[in-house]
Formats: sequence, structure tokens, C-alpha cells
Amino acid sequence: MNTAPRPLVDRFGRVHTDLRVSLTDRCNLRCTYCMPAEGLDWLPRDGVLGDDEVVRLVRIAVERLGVASVRLTGGEPLLRRGLTGLVARLAALGVDLSLTTNGIGLARTAVGLREAGLGRVNVSLDTLRPERFAAITRRDRLADVLAGLAAAKAAGLGPVKVNAVPVRGTNEDEIVPLAEFAVEHGYRMRFIESMPLDAQGAWDRTAMVTAQEILAALGKRFDLVPVGRHGSAPAEEWRIAGTDAVVGVIASVTRPFCGGCDRVRLTADGQLRNCLFATEESDLRALLRGGADDAAVEAAWRASVAGKGPGHAIGSAEFVRPDRPMSAIGG
Repeated sequence: MNTAPRPLVDRFGRVHTDLRVSLTDRCNLRCTYCMPAEGLDWLPRDGVLGDDEVVRLVRIAVERLGVASVRLTGGEPLLRRGLTGLVARLAALGVDLSLTTNGIGLARTAVGLREAGLGRVNVSLDTLRPERFAAITRRDRLADVLAGLAAAKAAGLGPVKVNAVPVRGTNEDEIVPLAEFAVEHGYRMRFIESMPLDAQGAWDRTAMVTAQEILAALGKRFDLVPVGRHGSAPAEEWRIAGTDAVVGVIASVTRPFCGGCDRVRLTADGQLRNCLFATEESDLRALLRGGADDAAVEAAWRASVAGKGPGHAIGSAEFVRPDRPMSAIGG
């Protein structure tokens, strides 16, 4: 007789049902707020979890821990070889499956991913200006991203969400144009406060455009009707009056939502992180490759989440930057 899995609960009573799985730390862009121009020292191929290992860990999360949604991330997950086949295997587990991407390569993969069982995509796009895109990402690939967005929508990977990180002196003047672009094309726009997760350690809070500033800019152009936050979703949302369009703001720094956090993260090399800003990890890869059974993996997972702290504490004297940058953690 099948029984429901025991919830994955931390010491603060937060139930974790959302798993972010990084499939690679590699990326085909070099965004200035993420990594240096020369890139990073990538993980060795044999250090990255194989497809069977990813599927096993997700299966344990679903069957034994109550995880209901899985988001595939990177690096850039579209660089993962055999991605469509892996998506099909994960979708067969019955999870709500989504993917975060920079959009390069999405034009040629969107249909296959949808047919394999992927539900929706989030696409990172910080500017609509080709020269600025090239300056931010150090690659001239804006046309590919725009084509990828259109392909995702046509394939039914919706709602297609567009994620932008406004940075002072770089692209904060495009908050309204990006929102207008999303409304015009039927995408769901989300603005994200920049966070101290760059590889260079150069994050400067004074360059961060706050949620309050983002909403002030949007409010000058649109009549915003509050939608609020759905459950433990990170984005606060507003509907643009007179339309069905919704715009969201993820204020991780100035309006932290740690008290309702329901997510854990698995890095490409099989390290479990109970918080995006965690300074400790649990090595699930070692357990798998050492012959551990599902019960042992489950126990390690529960122990990690049990030790989760109350919040990230950005801005306080207690805050410690994680050793890994965002590209090596997974969004």
C-alpha cells in the first residue's frame, strides 16, 4: 500500500516542496555581474552528476520527501548533452518541471523539450539593446535570445517568464521598456534585485536597484494592481490594469521572503544546499557513488534541511558570502 511521503520540514516549520537542480556549471555567456570575461574553472566531467544519478535523486525527493516541483538550472542547462531525454525521465516522475535558461539555443530545443514533458521556462534578459547586451554578456547573442523566447511561447512552454536584473548605471533605464516588451509579446516580466553571488566578489549594494525603485519606475508608466505573492513563490506580483499582463519583483535583499522559503538546491556535482546563501553543503554524490541506499540518502537530505537557518542575513554583520558563485550553485 502506497503512503504519502513524510514532509521535508526544517526546525522553523517550513515545508520544502521545491527543488532546484543544476545540470551544469558551464555557461555560454560571461555576464559582467556573474563571472569574469575568461570564465571560471569548470567542474571536471566526471565530477558532474550523470543522468541516472540526477533521476535517482529527484525520485527520492519526490517519493520519500514530498517534493512536487523541480526547476532545472545551471550554469546554462541547455548545454547539457542529452537534455531532452533527461527531461522526459524527470517528467515521468510526475513533478511540475520547469527550466531557467539564458535563451541561447532555445529556438532549436523548445519543441523537443515541450514534447518531453517540460512545463515552462524562465529566460534571463537584461536589455533589449544589442550593443548593451553584448557589453553585459560579452557575447553578441541578443537575436538568439529573442528567437528563443518566441519559440518557447509557440511551443507552449508558458507562461514564458522573462527575468531581468536592473543594475544602476547599466540598464536601470530599461525597466519600463522591458515591461512593455513583455506585455506586447505575452511574456511575464520579473525584475530581480541583484545579489552578492558574483564570482568576482564585486557586488556593490549601492549599484543594486531596489524593489521600491523598480516599482516607482513601473508606476510612472502603468497602473499596477497588486496580486500579491502566491504561496511561497519568491515574486511579488502586480497586474497591469486593463490587461492580463502580470509583472513581478523578486526583492531578495530589501524584502527577503526567507520565512516562507520552501526550496532546496542540488548543485551539478551533487552537493545539497539548504539555502541559496548556504555556507555548508551535504555531499549526496559521495553517498550515491559509495553505494548508499535510498534510506541513507533520504536521511542525509533531512539532516541538511533540519539545519537550515532562519534567513540569509544580507546586510547584517553576520552575513557570510557563499564560496560558490551563482553559476556554480544553480538558480
